[in-house]
Amino acid sequence: MSWKVSLDCTKAQAQAVSEDGDALFAMHDNPPVLVADEPDPEQPDRWRLHAYFENEPTTQELMLLKRLAPDGEPEIAHLKDEDWVTMSQAGLEPIHAGRFFVHTPQHRDLIPKGAVAFEIDAGLAFGTGQHATTAGCLQSLDRLADQGKHFSNIIDVGTGTGLLAFAALKLWPEARVVASDIDPVAIEVAEENASLNKIPVAEAAGHVLLLTAPGLGHPLIANRKPYDLLIANILAGPLVSLAPGFAAALAKGGTMILSGLLDSQADTVAAAYEAEGLSVVDKGDGEWRVLVLEKG
Repeated sequence: MSWKVSLDCTKAQAQAVSEDGDALFAMHDNPPVLVADEPDPEQPDRWRLHAYFENEPTTQELMLLKRLAPDGEPEIAHLKDEDWVTMSQAGLEPIHAGRFFVHTPQHRDLIPKGAVAFEIDAGLAFGTGQHATTAGCLQSLDRLADQGKHFSNIIDVGTGTGLLAFAALKLWPEARVVASDIDPVAIEVAEENASLNKIPVAEAAGHVLLLTAPGLGHPLIANRKPYDLLIANILAGPLVSLAPGFAAALAKGGTMILSGLLDSQADTVAAAYEAEGLSVVDKGDGEWRVLVLEKG
């Protein structure tokens, strides 16, 4: 990754980077790493989008970036011998949610005493929205443990980095945990993160099983149903369409954590699951919502 393209964008455009960027560059053999940051907290709607490329970006690639941030003018820089990973991670602060502390390699010296810490390579881990929703999901898991909840059969759908599955295993170390993602590259990243964080990977209790699958569409996932905890940090649209399948896969009395949705989308997602017989026990707050539901 020796080329960097930066351009101004709005906060809303920055929040859409992980979804829209993946779609735009889906056919590229070497898609760029996309990172968004907020240069000036006093100008909350002025953000910067950064794209890191292996090779000098083509005109077509610059045009795709302009679709992500139409009002920004691409600024191209050759990084030469600079460490692009360090640069891409420089603006990403650690997540501190309950007992959990998620950090990039640049923040190893900030781990609080007694925290459950995970190290994640930010270049493969977080877009802007993902960072916020991951924090909310970790906080929800932490609260469930504090409430004395116990889970033995857990699934994390759309796992991405594997982080939420790892956190669940730390809280309930005897559980059987499966983490799936439709993107095989995400599962490769999750495998790397599992190794880095010494998370045991296998099809057994006390381990995380990592699978490439769309939603619940894998025989090993079907064979493990019903789940007493289902986590899905994806997007509002897929959450609504998956509601019947997710509800059917959840055990009676089970808990569901749903995220990846904005405040304006929370009621629509909640209604889809209430129609399937679940009850919302926590709607969360803030711009990025985390819904916690139970099946009666």
